[in-house]
Amino acid sequence: MTSDMTSDMTSDTSMSTLDSGLMRAIVKAGPGPEGVVLQDIPQPTASPGFARVRVVATGICGTDIHVAHDEYNYEAPVVMGHEILGVVESVGDQSDMDWIGARVACETYYSTCEKCESCRAGRRNLCASRRSLGSFENGGFAEFFVLPVVNLHRLPTWLGDLDGVLSEPLACVAQCLLDPAVVNAGDTVLVTGPGAMGQLAAQVAKAQGGLVTLAGLPKDAERLSIAESLGIRSMTTAPDEDSFDVVIECSGSAPGAATALKSAKRGGRYVQVGIFGREVALPFDLVLYKELIVSSGFASTAVSWKRAMALIELELVTLAPLVTRSVPIANFEEAFASAAAGEGLKTVVIPS
Repeated sequence: MTSDMTSDMTSDTSMSTLDSGLMRAIVKAGPGPEGVVLQDIPQPTASPGFARVRVVATGICGTDIHVAHDEYNYEAPVVMGHEILGVVESVGDQSDMDWIGARVACETYYSTCEKCESCRAGRRNLCASRRSLGSFENGGFAEFFVLPVVNLHRLPTWLGDLDGVLSEPLACVAQCLLDPAVVNAGDTVLVTGPGAMGQLAAQVAKAQGGLVTLAGLPKDAERLSIAESLGIRSMTTAPDEDSFDVVIECSGSAPGAATALKSAKRGGRYVQVGIFGREVALPFDLVLYKELIVSSGFASTAVSWKRAMALIELELVTLAPLVTRSVPIANFEEAFASAAAGEGLKTVVIPS
């Protein structure tokens, strides 16, 4: 495990920027990776119903890489980043004063229409008008951001300094695996892709009583060793076909998905967690031949956040080993390239 956190996070340049009412931010300003730039933008303020959060750290997600490469919808210019750990600095309503100073994880929704069929059914994640942090509203790759107070979640005081940055991806995993539950006690479970989402999915499946194997490539040896230290079996060879009750695809790659489909038992379940970011070719006839149940979960919901917070509170998941690198915001290009190459597990950006 490495740490690239530098000793000069609070440089004179950063302080003078804050004093001027500006802040540094990673902005998706135009097409392609070259359209992702570090620039000074005005600091936000909290209007009624909203909180201004000082960012402690924001994780680099696969979705951020997709946004950078125009493989995920966004509206430019926008501050990227949605896996946010922060401290509430101010609020727009007197009634919300008890949030000030709270260490929080943050739901990604900035707004939904609240009128469509999905919103009315409690499935705001499927709202066609949803505007999320980091893609349509300014997110966490900055020193401050604002979001609705209702989207804040207090973190346990005993949680590690950076562990809370994994709350949002954990909530997404909970949406895929717990609402409804897809793993029963004693099920054999294969998770493809040993990145942060795969590691979290493996832990959640294990907490449900699954007999879990996390699969990766030989180059993933370091990642897989972290899973093994947490009591999860790993493998770098092709799994036997028709051998797992539940397969959970977290690699976001066509080969990973094909392996998962082939490895599922007849009458088993296939769960898609990873995002491909493009059209892919898959042996999808296996769904028919095996009568597989196919499910997924997009982003998160209030219920999946409740599940995620419970998993953390009950210490059913271990988060600290998954944060393998932290970098100052000025080094974001290197950090993005590292994340795109699949190096380490979770890299977090420290804004100041």
